Parts: sequence; structure tokens; C-alpha cells
Amino acid sequence: MTYLPTDTRSHYVALVRRKRLYGGLTLGIFALLMISGFGLANDRNAGGFWKGLPNIFDFPAAVWEDTAKHLAEVPGHLVTYFPALMETINIAAVSTLVGAILGTVLSLLSTRGLARWPAIIPFFRRIMDLMRAIPEIVIALMLIFVLGGGPVPAMIAIAFHTSGALGKLFSEVNENVDLKPVEGLASVGAKWGQRMWLGVIPQVAPNYFSYALLRFEINVRASAILGFVGAGGIGYELKNAMSWGQGKYDEAAAIFILLFLTIVAFDQLSSHVRNRLISEGGH
Repeated sequence: MTYLPTDTRSHYVALVRRKRLYGGLTLGIFALLMISGFGLANDRNAGGFWKGLPNIFDFPAAVWEDTAKHLAEVPGHLVTYFPALMETINIAAVSTLVGAILGTVLSLLSTRGLARWPAIIPFFRRIMDLMRAIPEIVIALMLIFVLGGGPVPAMIAIAFHTSGALGKLFSEVNENVDLKPVEGLASVGAKWGQRMWLGVIPQVAPNYFSYALLRFEINVRASAILGFVGAGGIGYELKNAMSWGQGKYDEAAAIFILLFLTIVAFDQLSSHVRNRLISEGGH
């Protein structure tokens, strides 16, 4: 059995105590911030959280009550709102594709050993930070003010945020690439774009595709949410159905069903594809 010298043991104990102290202080500060933030939000809320908590199931109950009366009409509503669902999926698909392409370029320009201009790597990283920091709904609202309502502002807003998010993930994947193919291509005079396309992309493509699929799931939800601010898609139809109130809740229920089934289907599909990619990559 190995014994530590007295000085080393006492120093280790002191470090452990200090780490616990700092951890406790951090947790305490976090708890205080959460409590104060909740109190501020509750004071600014119109009805108050605790007073409104008993009514949390009132809206679902009203939707079910209205839907039960018009249950036979729900299949027809599913057909009616299916084109709006396809618009939402198209927004998510295009924004994911554009975001993945731009994110790939940004990730390669911000990875040490691969960057075209190593001196300005921090510049491209800050660009990706900015893209991730601005919420999609803020970008969509600004674009709707300029371009008007419709799917285009939603697509641009989601693609902007997706570029920063995927660029960050892709750059982490790039850190683990084998540089020998890149160096070999450079030795025969290949340009930067050719080195990236032939030497890097084949190595990282499975991980890129996996992350892009995961982001596509997120973007389906985001495009539905942006519909509430007039960005088109099924979210816009859901907002209209809910705004009418009692008498239109059966339409809202049909939209909820479409959204739920779509998200579950894409979640299962992307999980299956990602698992296949991981298993093939392991072999």
C-alpha cells in the first residue's frame, strides 16, 4: 500500500476542500440567480405563475371538449393542413441544407491546420458565435418587417442560426482529421478547396451528416414556432386556429396531431440513420 507524504496529503486535502467550497459557492449563486429571476418574471407576468398554475389544464380540456364534438371532421382537417405541414418541412430542409453548406465552409476556415487564412481564425469563430447567439425568432421578425410574411424570412432566419450551430460542431469534428491526405494533396499542387474536398470531407462526411440530421429535427420545430410570428407554414395555421378560440379547437387539435406525428417520424428516421452511420463507422 502506497502512502503519500504528509505535506502532499495535506495539500491534496486542501485542494479538495477548496474545490468543494468553490462548487458550493457557485451552486449557491446559481440558486440565488434562479430564485431572483423567477421572482422578477412572476411579478411581470400578467396573472402570476402560482395563481395560474391550477388552470394549467384548462386549455387542453377546452381543446379536447371542442374536438370531441367534431371528431368526425378531424381527418378532413388533417388533409386540409397537410400542405402547410409540407411547407414547414420544406423550410426546415432548405434551411438545414443552406446552413450545413455555410457551416462547412466556416468550420474549415476556423480549424487550425486546415484554415485558408490561419491568422483570422478567431474572426470566423466569432462570426459563428454571433450566428448562434441571435435567436431565430429575432432574425425572422426583422426579416418579416423588411420582406413581409412568408416562408422566406423563416428559411433565412433558421439557416443563419443553423450555420453557426453546425459550424461549431463541424469544426470540432475537423480537429480529429488525419492531415496526411491533405499534405499529400498539397505536395502535388492541389489548391485549398481541392485539399478540403478530397482530403477532409471524405473523412468527416458521416459525422457531418449525422449532425445535420439532428439539426434538421430541431429546424422542423423551429419552423413551426416561427409560423406564430407570420413566417408561414403550419405554425401560422395553428396560430389562426387558436386565435379563433372555441369552435376552432378541433382544427388546432388536427394540427397538433400532424406536428406530433411528423416530429416523431423524423426523430425515429434520423436516429436510425445516425445509428447506421455509427455502426458502419465502427466497422
